[in-house]
Amino acid sequence: MAPVIGLTCDGDLENRRFFLNRAYVEAVSRAGGIPLILPPGPREAAERYLDIIDGLLLTGGGDIDPVFFGQEPREGLGRVLPERDEFELTLTRRALQLGTPILALCRGMQTLNVAAGGTLYQDIAREVPGSWQHSQRKPRCYPHHTVEILSDTLLATILGPKARVNSMHHQAIREPGEGLRVSALAGDGIIEAVEGTVGSFVLGVQWHPEELFTRCPEQRQIFQHFISAADISTSCRNPGYRGRM
Repeated sequence: MAPVIGLTCDGDLENRRFFLNRAYVEAVSRAGGIPLILPPGPREAAERYLDIIDGLLLTGGGDIDPVFFGQEPREGLGRVLPERDEFELTLTRRALQLGTPILALCRGMQTLNVAAGGTLYQDIAREVPGSWQHSQRKPRCYPHHTVEILSDTLLATILGPKARVNSMHHQAIREPGEGLRVSALAGDGIIEAVEGTVGSFVLGVQWHPEELFTRCPEQRQIFQHFISAADISTSCRNPGYRGRM
């Protein structure tokens, strides 16, 4: 059976609802996975989720509360949802311990980095002189700038030495966390992708490949490699039994 992929989601506590862009769900389904949305919950919920998923997709959303990476809030910090941050950091740290395959997109890459002990720029424009515009003013389905992909990386095997990507962020990785290495950079030096140095599939990209399937079909390969890794992980952990759903 196809691997079950847990997708984190955003929240609106005032109106008591959770939500997720449809493109994430469609991307997982088209790559051969079974999407399962994971609303924020207590620590015990994170453990239960990891018992039933074969891969973890960390999705985009608002800013990460700087308290989680040892900073005070600075000018330019956007909307934060500490409940989501705390839950996803717990979920990600445990997934890293278990060797669960992880794909982290945009905010998700920042979550991955903070979970691994790294830090962020709270607002690129204010903290990085000469930085590019990283919040594009065109539809999400259009690429915005080029990233240079480092050789001998997982991402290079997927996309090659360069890629055109979209860009909808104003926070970024400042210092990579333990066990992560940089695998792509923008021309202004902003980190655009990180990946795990050992063990299972761990890849974070600062863009939204799920929105680029039509104009940049090579971006589908990111999801294909992720789902394949989750499928292998399922087989290794459950010999002779494919899937749980």
